[in-house]
Amino acid sequence: MSSAFASERRVALAELEREVTDCRRCPRLVAWREQVARERRAAFAHETYWGRPLPGFGDPAARVLVLGLAPAAHGGNRTGRVFTGDRSGDWLFAALWRTGFANQPQSTRRGDGLRLRDCWITAAVRCAPPANRPTPQERDTCQPWAEHELSLMPDVRIIVCLGAFAWDAALRLRSALGEATPRPRPRFGHGRELPSTRWPLIGCFHPSQQNTFTGRLTEEMLDAVLRRARALAGLAEPQPHGGGGHFL
Repeated sequence: MSSAFASERRVALAELEREVTDCRRCPRLVAWREQVARERRAAFAHETYWGRPLPGFGDPAARVLVLGLAPAAHGGNRTGRVFTGDRSGDWLFAALWRTGFANQPQSTRRGDGLRLRDCWITAAVRCAPPANRPTPQERDTCQPWAEHELSLMPDVRIIVCLGAFAWDAALRLRSALGEATPRPRPRFGHGRELPSTRWPLIGCFHPSQQNTFTGRLTEEMLDAVLRRARALAGLAEPQPHGGGGHFL
C-alpha cells in the first residue's frame, strides 16, 4: 500500500470513528450505556467510563476482520475499546497474541500499548445493550456503520464471527454490500466456513465466560480458528508467541 493511500484510509477511518462515537440513534441503548457509566460497578467506581458507542480498531490494512456482538457494559463501555477490560477480551487478546495478530497478550484500557497487525476488531452493535441483547431494530440501525467500515478496508480477506449473532450480522452485512446470501441460510457453527470470492466467513464460539468456563471453547479451539483465518487470508504462520514484526 502506498503511503498516500494508507494516509487517506487512516483519515477516512478516523472520520468514521468520530461519527460512530457521536451516534445517539437508539434511545434505549443511549439510556443504558449512560446509566451504566454514571452508576458504575463498585470495582471501577474510581474510573471515568467511556459511555459512548465504540468504533472498530486495529490495522487499517488488515486482512482478517474479527466481528463480535456488542461492547460489554463494564468492559468496552468502560474502557472505550471493544473487548477491552473484560474476561472475553482477556481470552481474545491472549489468543491474538499467540497467533501473531497482537504485540501483547493483555488489553486493559485505551493507550495500554496494544497493537494489532493484519487484524481489525469491531462489533455488530456499537453500544452496550441491556442483558447483552440488542433488539432487531437496534441491530439494523447499527449495521450501516459496519458497512461503511468494511468498505474502507479493501484488504479484508476473511471475517471471523464470534458467535451466532455475529455470524448472522456478517451475512446481513455481506448482503447489504452486494453479496447474495446462500439458500438455505447457512447456520452458525464453531469452525464452520462459508466460502466467498469477497468475504468468506469462519465461525467461532464467542469467548464469553459461559463458553470458556464450561469448556465449550478452549484456548486450543480459539487458536485453531485464528490460525485458520491466517491461512485463508494468505498470511504466513506467526512466529512463536506473536513475537517480531511491525505492529501498527
